[in-house]
Amino acid sequence: MSIILGIDVGATGIKGNLVDTSNGNLVGERFKLPTPDVSTPQQVTKVLKEIINYFNWKGKNVGIGFPSIISKGRILTATNIDNDWINLDGEKFFEKELKAKIKLVNDADAAGVAELYFGAAKDKKGTVILLTLGTGIGSAMFLNGKLIPNTELGHLKYKKGITENYAANSARERKKMSYKEWGKELQNVLLYIEHIFSPDLFIIGGGVSKHFNLYSKYLTATKAEIVPAKMRNDAGIIGAAMAFKLK
Repeated sequence: MSIILGIDVGATGIKGNLVDTSNGNLVGERFKLPTPDVSTPQQVTKVLKEIINYFNWKGKNVGIGFPSIISKGRILTATNIDNDWINLDGEKFFEKELKAKIKLVNDADAAGVAELYFGAAKDKKGTVILLTLGTGIGSAMFLNGKLIPNTELGHLKYKKGITENYAANSARERKKMSYKEWGKELQNVLLYIEHIFSPDLFIIGGGVSKHFNLYSKYLTATKAEIVPAKMRNDAGIIGAAMAFKLK
């Protein structure tokens, strides 16, 4: 049994738990704290230290799913976090501050990795795209089981804006759309993404995935199969821990 602490840094909350990376099972209850209103490196690090101390996990492996494009451990963008993160070598920074071995991964990629090892993407060949539909649209893409990182498909130019302006769950809530109306809008976005990448499988993640039966009937036009994610709210934590196994 190989245990790693996985931490998922979100816009409103930061949550962590111990993960058995041999089977994806969580060990005990997850621990969650609010994301600081001023989410600077110093303030977020304080929260991460609290989580590490809660699990008494000093000096051990910690995987962190982070809302940014991550390249070789460096943080290149800031989504719902302070701009002071941009261009920071996040892995080196966290290893110094948290006194642990750190693996940093894009938060949507982390959710995708959980699906790859234990969920709807397991053993799937070809091109697989996970979309997490929440405040925005996060994405993870895999080719024959290998992650293509930092795809950020929620920021694809679309109509008069970007895709997440139309198909994120927040767009459904903001525009007060029925699941039928939103499902048809989501289908158009999926068709747009399919035209560019020709995936074999779409996986719909995020909190709205638990209501998949309410809108799946409107997602019939793509050539690719469309299925709901299986790992649900724990995907970010599990995938962050599993990031140590990525090549």
